[in-house]
Amino acid sequence: MNNLFVYLEIENGKVEDVSLELLTKGRSLANQLKCQLEAVAIGEKLDKIGAQVFPYGVDVLHTFDDARLYPYTSLPHTAILVKLFEEEKPQVALMGATSIGRDLGPRVSSALFSGLTADCTALEIGPHEEKKEGKTYDNLLYQIRPAFGGNIVATIVNPENRPQMATVREGVMKKEILDANYKGQTVAHDVKKYVSDTDFVVSVIERHIEASKINIKGAPIIVSGGYGIGSKENFQLLHDLANTIGAEVGASRAAVDAGYCEHERQIGQTGVTVRPKLYIACGISGQIQHIAGMQESSMIIAINNDPNAPINSVADYVITGDIETVVPQMIKYYKKNSK
Repeated sequence: MNNLFVYLEIENGKVEDVSLELLTKGRSLANQLKCQLEAVAIGEKLDKIGAQVFPYGVDVLHTFDDARLYPYTSLPHTAILVKLFEEEKPQVALMGATSIGRDLGPRVSSALFSGLTADCTALEIGPHEEKKEGKTYDNLLYQIRPAFGGNIVATIVNPENRPQMATVREGVMKKEILDANYKGQTVAHDVKKYVSDTDFVVSVIERHIEASKINIKGAPIIVSGGYGIGSKENFQLLHDLANTIGAEVGASRAAVDAGYCEHERQIGQTGVTVRPKLYIACGISGQIQHIAGMQESSMIIAINNDPNAPINSVADYVITGDIETVVPQMIKYYKKNSK
């Protein structure tokens, strides 16, 4: 009872990265709370899931194995989590802010009257004081997320109701194995005790999944552009540089809003969080919302005609100049000096 639970998203027998990221963070939070980290796997052919998640510090893996549970449908997964949480009474429950998590999380929290904070970018443990009621709470989950279009960062707490539920964006947490030999316990549940035939009123007849052609999250090098690029045509310079050095192209929210680049490439609090080996920021002023999505890059090069741009404060190297001049020179010299 009162442990920390993570719902696992599974596709073709593989646990998705967002869930492994949550397990990494969940292990850290569970250590602070002095409780166990438990994971929930719902689907079919789950015999290899334990080997994937135990190295991340999972103490207990709950499995619900039934061919009807894969692919995901709302009703049976909701019924299982609601009944499991009623039995186990976790103090914290986490899932990814994905299409599945955004459907499942509200359903479960509504049934349990627990509340839910969506699209979190950070999670912490700390105290809270209700001044009006004179109450003090220890070890609450700080659910941190951008609000008002990313203009402020809100910290949300749930003092009374349990579990404290949150969905977390993919990429904002590090995925890190705790111990390759970590041993946890697997509890195989009888699915029939948790679902009824009416929960399977919807069945998936056929699925069509198109993989994204943009792999910005996993790219080792990213060339990213901001509003300072000036136009959609000038953005082509960044694509030329990216093609030359084997990079992926990213963008700030301002560039996306201006129509210079597609939303899939947006980096920052309201986009994707990235950690490449090299991040080249072109024409990006460096608002805090963007920096939050790329500040953990191993090396940052900032190209900007403003020598006082905020991005320069986090950059390892700063090039002051116009994009139209600097980027073609970078392409030229890279081609000249590369084998």
